[in-house]
Amino acid sequence: MSSPAFFPQDIIIRKRDGGALTKDEIEFFARGVVNGQFADYQATALLMAIFWRGMTPQETAWLTDAMMRSGDVIDLRDLPGAKVDKHSTGGVGDKVSLILAPLAAACGLKVPMMSGRGLGHTGGTLDKLEAIPGFRVMLDVPEFRAILQKVGLAMIGQTPQVVPADRKLYSLRDVTGTVECIPLICASIMSKKLAEGIDSLVLDVKFGKGAFMKKKEDALTLARAMVAVGKAGGKPVWAQLTAMNQPLGRAAGHTTEVIESIECLKGRGPADLMEVTLALTGHMLVLGGVAPDMAAAKKQMAAAIANGSALQKFREMCVAQGGDPRVVDDYSILPTAKKLLEVKAPVGASGFVSEVDALKCGHAIMALGGGRAAVTDKVDHAVGLADLIKIGEPVAPGTRLCTLHINDDARGTRAEALIREAVKFTPTQPPLEPLIQDLIT
Repeated sequence: MSSPAFFPQDIIIRKRDGGALTKDEIEFFARGVVNGQFADYQATALLMAIFWRGMTPQETAWLTDAMMRSGDVIDLRDLPGAKVDKHSTGGVGDKVSLILAPLAAACGLKVPMMSGRGLGHTGGTLDKLEAIPGFRVMLDVPEFRAILQKVGLAMIGQTPQVVPADRKLYSLRDVTGTVECIPLICASIMSKKLAEGIDSLVLDVKFGKGAFMKKKEDALTLARAMVAVGKAGGKPVWAQLTAMNQPLGRAAGHTTEVIESIECLKGRGPADLMEVTLALTGHMLVLGGVAPDMAAAKKQMAAAIANGSALQKFREMCVAQGGDPRVVDDYSILPTAKKLLEVKAPVGASGFVSEVDALKCGHAIMALGGGRAAVTDKVDHAVGLADLIKIGEPVAPGTRLCTLHINDDARGTRAEALIREAVKFTPTQPPLEPLIQDLIT
C-alpha cells in the first residue's frame, strides 16, 4: 500500500484545536473510513472533534461531497422528466412519503426515493412499505432505474454501493454519542440524497417533542445548512419546518399508517396530514418545473387525487416492487392485530384536548412491538394505533382517545398507560400551533 497523503492524527489534531480542514483532508477522511486508512478509533476521535468544534459551511459542503463520492453516484440524466425527491427528519405518524411519491409522480415528476428504517420512536418508510405483502425495498440500481422509468417512482433502501462512508460513520456516531451534530447530520442526509441522481430536493425538517430536533432554532439551523449544501452542489433545495408536538394524522404504526396513506390518496385523509403532504408535494412540483407556482400545483394535486391517478401510481408501484396491489381495496390483506383496544377518556375528563404528546405516543408504539430499540430488532407490522384524538377536539368521559391494535395483552396495557399520559385536557379550547412554520429556499 502506498504511503497516505495525510496522517489521520494530524487531521484529528487540527480539528481538535479548532482549525478548519482542507478539501483534500476531508476527502482523505471519507475515503479512509471506507478503505481502512482511517481506523475506527481514529474516525471516532475526529467525529468527536467535529462534534465539539463544528465545521464551517464550506467544510460541511466538502464533507457531503466526499461522502457522496465514496461509492456509486446514480446517474439518471438519460431518464426524461425532472427527478425530485423529498426527505423528512422523521416523526411519529409521519407517513407523508407513501402519499407524496405517487401523488408527485401522477403530476409528472420522477421520484427516486431511497428511504430508511425506523429506529426508536420514529417509524421508517421501508418498514411501512414492507407491511404490504411481498413488497420488496432492497432493489439493485438497474431495477431501481427500470421501475423509475416505467412507473415514475421507486421507493427503496440504500444499496451497499451508495455512500458507504455514511454507513460506516453513522454506525460509529450511533455508539459514540456524536449523532446530534448538525454538520454530521447534514452531510449524512445530503450525501445520500445527492447520490440518488436527483435534480432538486424538498426537505421536511421536524421539531418538537416527537422530533429528532426538539427546538425550532436547531431545526432552522439544520435546514439552512442543508439548503446551503444543496446550493454548493448545484442542486436547488427547499426546506420546510414542521411542528411535531403531536403525531401527524390519526394513525401510527405500520399497517395503520399504510391504511391511512391509501385513504389520503382516495381523498379521505386527515386535515393535518394532507396539509403537510400537499405543501411538500407542491414545493416538489414547483422545483421540478411542472407547476409555475403553488396555486397551480394545488390544482394539479387535487385533480390527481380526484381522478384516481395518484392512487393508480401507488398500485403500479406495488406491482413493480412485488407488493400485492389488492391492499388498495382490501385492507384485510395487510398484517392484522389479534385485538383492538379502545382507550377512552376517564371519568371527570371534560373540555378539550390540550396535548397529545408525540414522544409518548411513539413510545406506546414501541411498547406494542412496533418500533426498534436497536437496528437488528424486528418490528411487528400489525400493531399500532388509529383513530387518535387531536389537540383542540372536545372530550367527555368515555370519549375515544384512540384505538390500539395489539397482539399481546401485557404490551397493550403498557401502551394504554402511555397514551393516557400523552393526552391531557383543559376546560377551554386551546390555541392551535401552526403545523408549517417556515420555508427556507
